[in-house]
Amino acid sequence: MTRRDWRAGELTTLLLALVLAVAALTSVGFVADRMRQGLERDARQMFGADLRIRSDRPMNPVFEQEARRRGLRSATTAEFPSMAAAVGAAGPTPAASNPASAAPVAQATRLAAVKAVSAGYPLRGAVTIVTQRGPHAPERDARAIPTPGTVWVDPALLDALQLRLGDTLQLGNRDFTIAGVIVRELDRGFSFLDFSPRVMLRADELAATGLTGRGSRVTYRLLVAGDDARALASYERWAAARIAHGPDGGDLRGVRLESLAQGQPQVRETFERADRFLRLVALLTSLLAAVAIAMAAQRYARRHIDGCAVMRCLGASERTLRGLFVIEFLFLGVLGGVLGSVLGFVGHWVLLRWLAGLIGVALPWPTLWPVAQGMGAGLILLLGFALPPLFPLTRVPPGRVLRRDWGTVDAGRWRYAIGIVLFAGLLITAAGEWRLGLIVAGGFAVGVLVFAAVGWLAIKALGRIARHRGTRRPGMGKARATARGFGWRYALASLERRGGASAVQITALGIALMCLLLLGMTRNDLIAGWRKSTPPDAPNRFIIDIQPDQMPSVTRYLMANGLSRAAPAPMIRGRLTARNGQAVAPAQFKEDRVQRLVEREFNLSYRTTLPADNRLTAGHWYGADPAPQISIEAGLARDLGIKVGDRLRFEVAGQAVEAPVTSVRKLDWGSFRVNFFVLMPPAALAGFPSTYITSFHADVRQQPAIDTLVRQYPNLTVIDTGAILAQLQRVLDQVIDAVQFLFLFTLAAGLVVLYAALAGSRDERSRESALLRALGASHGQVRAAQLAEFTIVGALSGAMAALGAQSIAWLLAQRVFDFPLTPNPWMGLVGVAAGLVCSIVGGWWSLRNVLRRPALQSLRET
Repeated sequence: MTRRDWRAGELTTLLLALVLAVAALTSVGFVADRMRQGLERDARQMFGADLRIRSDRPMNPVFEQEARRRGLRSATTAEFPSMAAAVGAAGPTPAASNPASAAPVAQATRLAAVKAVSAGYPLRGAVTIVTQRGPHAPERDARAIPTPGTVWVDPALLDALQLRLGDTLQLGNRDFTIAGVIVRELDRGFSFLDFSPRVMLRADELAATGLTGRGSRVTYRLLVAGDDARALASYERWAAARIAHGPDGGDLRGVRLESLAQGQPQVRETFERADRFLRLVALLTSLLAAVAIAMAAQRYARRHIDGCAVMRCLGASERTLRGLFVIEFLFLGVLGGVLGSVLGFVGHWVLLRWLAGLIGVALPWPTLWPVAQGMGAGLILLLGFALPPLFPLTRVPPGRVLRRDWGTVDAGRWRYAIGIVLFAGLLITAAGEWRLGLIVAGGFAVGVLVFAAVGWLAIKALGRIARHRGTRRPGMGKARATARGFGWRYALASLERRGGASAVQITALGIALMCLLLLGMTRNDLIAGWRKSTPPDAPNRFIIDIQPDQMPSVTRYLMANGLSRAAPAPMIRGRLTARNGQAVAPAQFKEDRVQRLVEREFNLSYRTTLPADNRLTAGHWYGADPAPQISIEAGLARDLGIKVGDRLRFEVAGQAVEAPVTSVRKLDWGSFRVNFFVLMPPAALAGFPSTYITSFHADVRQQPAIDTLVRQYPNLTVIDTGAILAQLQRVLDQVIDAVQFLFLFTLAAGLVVLYAALAGSRDERSRESALLRALGASHGQVRAAQLAEFTIVGALSGAMAALGAQSIAWLLAQRVFDFPLTPNPWMGLVGVAAGLVCSIVGGWWSLRNVLRRPALQSLRET
């Protein structure tokens, strides 16, 4: 039976849909599996240690002392952004009396990610460097940290400053010789700071640079490693307890344990977001495959009902027929799973190639777990959506051979309900995140119910209108009126006559279009969000760490050189310690992101006027009122559960400042202007230590003026947001390319659904068209009836698909991907147009031969 069905083409659609679903799921599964193994294998190297303790203050020496006492090795790092300057022979200085004299002065400057390391770094893995000039200089693993007076740098910094090995680089108050070029640094983070080129120096020479004074943003880490797993685990428990309880009354807020279980949080967060979107594409492909399989199985059942009736006449029992179908479809499921897994394995190499810049390390071979997942998914899809319409065939009465109106292929709602429940579980499991899986599965279930109900009601309503509203007008002949309205009247009558089948067809097309529109919307908005560039006239430079005594002269310099007309804004580092008299601790919040937010210090500022790009969403602006009060950013207030009227206490330089929240502000972070989470009146923060920050727009011609400013004030840090975003863009482009490749699977599955939906009623349409021709209808009338029917089906499907895509896309944007989604006013027209094109073109293609054949031949074949 399987061989006969395959030759007849009955199983082609089922197998193709199954292969596409398994290929999409396994390709993402293979990538995720290899990345998981790679992270586990290289965790210690990418971590630089077995355990790390992170702090935004100089590390308490008790942690290192305890590690040594337990026989564990340790090392320290300190990372922060700073300006690095090229040093060389320049022209005479303004004070030089001898024009021939030359003094070494800083020339070009660039923002660098400075990393000071102690002896023994890294404890796991190695830093790969090049210490010789030339394009073919050998790479080697460094056996020690930089020697005194030298630094290692990234090649990007050499290019930006036009330096070479052996040249001099200035960091703050010290000059260093460039002794090595960093090729690979596995424990490097993935934050905005780490996109800047690296400068690595010895920890014991950091103080001489003068860059770690008040207001500097230094992240301190203690690295711990050891071969004794028990001693390491014991030390981890001790450190966790000490951090949690704050022993001896000391302040350990801002200190966090980073274990191998956490890995690189920045890297993992980036991978997880990309993985969620890749999985979304795979889930939508599986969803489309389920629809295609259900539609194809319905047609398969209708075409086999007569054969089953004959087999019942020859003595086949229900059990025998049921066994035949189960064995046939199990074989089909295994074959589709194997072919889909092979295609997915090939496809995952394409994904890895586009993601190579993100991964950057060789990955181990995948396990067989993705294959098992793909095979299981294929069997669930096939058995859950193909078998329900087949089981009624086993109960077809033998009298069907004499009475063609006996016996149906009604699957029964409960059988499909089981398939939908199993498929929903598959979606949630494959998503790897309950929220993503639940939204997709819930959207699918609601879409099926709503689309079916709306489609059925629309068909009934249109059919009633067609029956009660004549097409004849005064002065129009009867024959002309009949010819003019025949196509639409017959199309509506035909759709209403087979209302259930028409509703299923509309639902299938609507679900397919909804998935494609949804993927297109989220993909475009994600790309737009990730690729959002700095507006041409918006600030693209930030200067931070301006000291109070430097602020007037820096302001005058920026104004004189046409860089900025606004005075720098004060910035005060403060930690939130209490709300309404109750202590605030990270453990009070569930999300890791909010916990990290509470752990770190906030940037506070003061002013009397509301910033131009801020708007109040609650409360009132304090204005010139000097009383202590707080205006808080809306996102921060939402995350921490803060509302107007709450009293907050911040600790600033060991002193407490407490005030009520009187307003909540919505900020336009896309403006790239200086903004703060917390604003207060000037009197509330007077006397607290502060630095200043400013932003401005500068083009390439103004870069020398910025370099001169940094030469005069080496402590200043200039952040070039354009360069940072461009570097981030190159990484994200690789993820986007991978998503676009995987989108091909979804597009192919959508085409299969389109074919299956139109083929499901092809036999009945062919018979009706042949009857019309036999009764004297012209080619034009039959063609008009078909065109009208396809237009109605396509318009209804497209309109509902557009509405469903907008709704699910909004939920995904808000709950999963966390990026803004602007409603597209053209989506309705796009959906209707897509529905019309798919329905009309596909319908014409499936019935193109009906009008070419004699009516008698078509009736015999159907």
